[in-house]
Amino acid sequence: MAALMQSVRTAGQKRLTSSVTAMSSTLIRYVFGLPFVIVYLFYVAGDQSVALVADALINQRFVLFASAAGIAQIIATFLLIRAFSYRNFTVGTSFAKTEAVQTAVIGMLLFGSALSPIGWLAVAIGFIGVFIVSMPTANQRWEPGAVAFGTLSGTAFSLTSLCLREASLSLDLAVVQSAAITLVYMVVLQSCVCVAYTLAREPDQFSAISKRLPLSFFVGVTSALGSVGWFTAMTYQNPALVKSLGQVEFLFTLAITTLFFKERVTGRELSGVVAIALSVVLIVRWH
Repeated sequence: MAALMQSVRTAGQKRLTSSVTAMSSTLIRYVFGLPFVIVYLFYVAGDQSVALVADALINQRFVLFASAAGIAQIIATFLLIRAFSYRNFTVGTSFAKTEAVQTAVIGMLLFGSALSPIGWLAVAIGFIGVFIVSMPTANQRWEPGAVAFGTLSGTAFSLTSLCLREASLSLDLAVVQSAAITLVYMVVLQSCVCVAYTLAREPDQFSAISKRLPLSFFVGVTSALGSVGWFTAMTYQNPALVKSLGQVEFLFTLAITTLFFKERVTGRELSGVVAIALSVVLIVRWH
């Protein structure tokens, strides 16, 4: 679900970049998604919602890691949107997809989140598949800026995943409830940061956003649904495996391209899809 919603949300954000700035597009993702994540929290926690949030706010470990995850995700989203601004945003997107590999390495170094040999193999095969599918063709330029912003975006996203898992696990609640509380805390924090920045640096953007309300609500809803999936999955399992499994996003994209737009899948794309599928099978069947 998370992978599907992310692919849809990303398409919406790409359309927004033509009329709003990178930070405003980031703001839209959080502010317009906030009501939906709050409703989701009340759905999974019911009358206990307020009490559970209050308990979380006095948990120093939770506040530290959830805050770090929230800021890292803002930075990651901003960097990814900057990568989209280059003529060949495929390059930036490709290097952003190093996120799964970076998550495995950083998780092992900072959090002791070691993977089994099968887990490492799945992450590596999935990364190769993604790179094959999304790498630019021979006549496309490898712009250094797109490479840099894409790679740094992947690093920031990997830190987001690892920190949100630590925050969620620190609550010692049912997985779905702890993930929902972490999500609400982060989206509230992110909304406040983005609104404050926009008021101070880009106040004219509020007018631009008001002219794109339908698309903004679409991005907010799909962002909220995707985040519910990511946060819950990462509380269940090592984020590196979650992100590797999430590469099925490319399968969704190619399926839509083939079935609805009647475009042919190239041999290169097909080989990448096979690698991604193999990675997913390794994770689901043997890890």
